[in-house]
Formats: sequence, C-alpha cells, structure tokens
Amino acid sequence: MAAAPSSEEKASPTKGPITHVIFDMDGLLLDTEPFYTVVQERILARFGKTFDWSLKAKMMGKKAIESAHIFVEESGLNGLLTPEGFLEEREGMLQELFPTCQLMPGVKHLVNHLHANGIPMCVATGSYKRHFELKTQNHGEIFAMMHHVVMGDDSAVKKGKPSPDIFLAAANRFEVRGYGPRSKAGRFLSQRSGPSSQLPIGLQAERMGPTTF
Repeated sequence: MAAAPSSEEKASPTKGPITHVIFDMDGLLLDTEPFYTVVQERILARFGKTFDWSLKAKMMGKKAIESAHIFVEESGLNGLLTPEGFLEEREGMLQELFPTCQLMPGVKHLVNHLHANGIPMCVATGSYKRHFELKTQNHGEIFAMMHHVVMGDDSAVKKGKPSPDIFLAAANRFEVRGYGPRSKAGRFLSQRSGPSSQLPIGLQAERMGPTTF
C-alpha cells in the first residue's frame, strides 16, 4: 500500500501555467542589496560592531522605520543611535549609491522574453518611491515593460514583507487596470527574500538569483 501523503505534501499547491508575473526588485531585477550591506557595515563600524546575515535577514522587506528599529535593537545601540538617526545617516549614503546599480545577470533577456510572449508583468517592491526612482533611473527600458509598480509606501500596503499585502495589491491591479484576470500569477523572488508561506491564493513563488550576502 502506498504511503499516505504528508500534511506538507497535501498543503503544497500544484504549479500550473503562469499567466502574469510579479517581480521582486532588490536582489532580483537590480543588484542593490550589497549597497545596504556596505552602508550598514559602515554605520556599525563606528560603534565597533559588525553587520551579519542574521541581522540583514530580519530587516529585509520590512518598512523603513520597522527595519530601523530592528537594526538598533538587535545591534545593542539603544541609547547610542535612534532608529530615526540611523535612517537619516543611511539615506545620505544610499542616495549616492542607488543610481549606480546594475541589472542582475539575465534580467534583460527574461523580461524581454516575457514581454515578447505577451505575459503581463509588474513589480512589487518594498522600496519607497524616492528610492525606486533613484534605483531605476538608468534602467527605464526594462521598467517601461512593467504594467504597474507597487511600492512600499503605497496606501494599499499596510504591512511590509513577508506579509502578502504588497503582492496581493500587485496581483489585483492586473484586473483593475484592464490586463485580464490573473488566473495564476508567478511571484519571482530573489534568494535573499523572506519566506513565501504567506502568499495569497492564486500566487506561486519561484526563487531566483545568487545566495551571497
């Protein structure tokens, strides 16, 4: 007799044809993640501390002020640096770096392929508008092929990742903006992204990209 499927197997959704694509941005489309690491290493170095992957993982995808609180508290900087002070210091350094970011390997080919085959695409990024504009200013050709972009400061995004808010908003706007019902939307994530366990019904995740810190 064949063994009964485990609860994990029962819960695992069956993957089907992708009709729409939702892209994460940092670390997937654009090689920006190292910038955050470099800047946060510099800030911690002033206090004789180091920045590691475990802290970075806790901060990723969160709204700015939430990630700032995590940075200060997890680094033991309470009383030495406020979350607001951290964001102000980090902002100045990031604004200089973001316009220099490059596309991740293979992105141009993938996006052109999907566009040529009529697959509607969008971006769901935790970046706020001011950062999005700096990061994408030299990559207009790629982002012009996106039907829409949902950013971290969008009114529909109440909670940052790994909450599904931003992906649900991105998926729903395909229909609102006249691109047809999204029967199956693929959410493309970087390997650095958080867990995909909270995906809305109808979305499936595909992880891509390097795993380096």
